[in-house]
Amino acid sequence: MSRDVAVVSFAQAPNVRETRGTTNGVEMLVPIIRAALDSAHLSKKDVGFWCSGSSDYLAGRAFSFIAAVDAIGAFPPIHESHVEADAAWALYEAWVKIRTGEVDTALVYGFGKSSAGQLRRVLAMQLDPYTVAPLWPDSVSIAGLQARLGIDRGLWTERAMAGVAARSRGANPDAQVHEDVTVAELLRRPYVANPLRRHDCAPVTDGAAVVVLAGAERARDLCERPAWITGIAHRVESAHLGARDLTTSPSTVAAAKAAGTDGVTLAELHAPFTHQEILLRQALGLGDEVAVNPSGGPLAGNPMFAAGLARIGEAATRLRPGERALAHATSGPALQQNLVCVLEAD
Repeated sequence: MSRDVAVVSFAQAPNVRETRGTTNGVEMLVPIIRAALDSAHLSKKDVGFWCSGSSDYLAGRAFSFIAAVDAIGAFPPIHESHVEADAAWALYEAWVKIRTGEVDTALVYGFGKSSAGQLRRVLAMQLDPYTVAPLWPDSVSIAGLQARLGIDRGLWTERAMAGVAARSRGANPDAQVHEDVTVAELLRRPYVANPLRRHDCAPVTDGAAVVVLAGAERARDLCERPAWITGIAHRVESAHLGARDLTTSPSTVAAAKAAGTDGVTLAELHAPFTHQEILLRQALGLGDEVAVNPSGGPLAGNPMFAAGLARIGEAATRLRPGERALAHATSGPALQQNLVCVLEAD
């Protein structure tokens, strides 16, 4: 497993509160798959492997990802796979395919139409099915418990959380959420799940993202400045909320150690809540010299099952020669599972 792999193209659908399309994502995927392929000067027949990330729970029907293949076209026959998770994990599978020499190119896509149901309730389905899920604690309330634990331990403050929100909301004028606002103004707004206010939580978002990967033999022909994946790893923790310390993230620490994050100057963190960005910065050892979420991050637009993949794409497109960037994705309640990808531009 010695082949180098690079991100050679990235495209994403506009992050919006609601789309009028179907839950299989086809309407969002068709134009961005075309855009990603065109950017890499590839046709569909040039793609050696297709891999997607989505959730049947979010779509509200079984095997919804099969319908999404309509965005690709299943004839001539294709080599395709799917993960029931954020598409960042689909990218990991595609990375392995290229590293082992099975294919030279891969297209990874993720999609989610969160507006189709009650997202906070849908996400309760990922909890322990015996002792927690029957109580239907929603994702925002669980994050509120985590935020309160960190405040009580002195790991962060509501003011620090508001600082994250103010920076994220003002970072990207093209994001779903954009607002020039002060920390003081944010702190005057009401709670939705104490100590969380609305700006502390990622918005409900419909969206999709596409990343094209290529092995070393192809990457330089497809892209003027490939973003080389120098390390990628993911780790998981217990699904039982009471079995782990919610104010730390050992899975992030372990994944970062395996991926090798020294010397990064930019980080795109998949933190759906303001306190989780602070927690992740602490776990990753990111200092003030590291630019965090210049795209605005999930707090400015959080398409389920595509936001983690988008962090990799956003980091890749912002790399300058000689720089290293870190992209992070998470899945599960309270940062249960975490993936870290390190990219470098030469």
